[in-house]
Amino acid sequence: MAGAGDFVLGRAGVVAALKGRMLGAMLLVSLWPALAAAQPAELVARLSTGVVAITTAFVGESILVFGSTEQPLGPGGDEVIILARGPSGPFVVRRKVEVVGLWLNGPSARFEDVPVFYAIAGTRPAWRLLPEDIRRERQLGLDSIPLVSTGARAPGFRRALIELKTSSRLWQEDAVPIEIAGSRLFNFRLTLPSTVQPGSYSVEVLLVRARRIVATEQLGFVVERTGSAADIEKVARGQPVVYALICIVLAAFAGWAGSVVFRRV
Repeated sequence: MAGAGDFVLGRAGVVAALKGRMLGAMLLVSLWPALAAAQPAELVARLSTGVVAITTAFVGESILVFGSTEQPLGPGGDEVIILARGPSGPFVVRRKVEVVGLWLNGPSARFEDVPVFYAIAGTRPAWRLLPEDIRRERQLGLDSIPLVSTGARAPGFRRALIELKTSSRLWQEDAVPIEIAGSRLFNFRLTLPSTVQPGSYSVEVLLVRARRIVATEQLGFVVERTGSAADIEKVARGQPVVYALICIVLAAFAGWAGSVVFRRV
């Protein structure tokens, strides 16, 4: 007949077994998202960071867009297009005119809903991968951005807007191609210039097969001012008069300090 000691050991074994099963179930539940994500997918893409901080020493930043595909990439296989856009707003383009030897503001065109940042790249240029109607619909390419303007109607204003944006690297088209590694892995270095504006930015990764978009990944990141740069912006927006006075005082002090230094030299 079993003694008291045997009963205690048996109960302890049952409790240990139950604890083991509960722990296993908890681990399965916690790992389920990772296991599900590990299942084959036509397109998987990620960003190296979700936040870009603008400080007083900010000189630009780059974000790595990377991912994988189920089918091989390259000629004869799948292709990838990456489109990044920033917040949109109005933009005015003015033409300078010379009057009696002076250059003054002349006719102007105001464009609505202009993206402050726009970058597109692909394993090949988008115009070679997709029909024109799809490119126009998805705004894939600088020529497909719907730039609606008021004021002067000359086509030169649209060209001037594109030149201004591209020269400042705020608009980029196929500046750097998407790199392919191992036939199914891809990566792209998205470069943000020092003049990039705060706001929410979207990154769209498109998988193209036989001139059709078959899969899409929607990603995004935020550009925000931090530290003293954020304080300066807060004063400039909230108290513009105080900000202007501070700038005048600093400029006067810099001029005085420069005159003293050069006088001693």
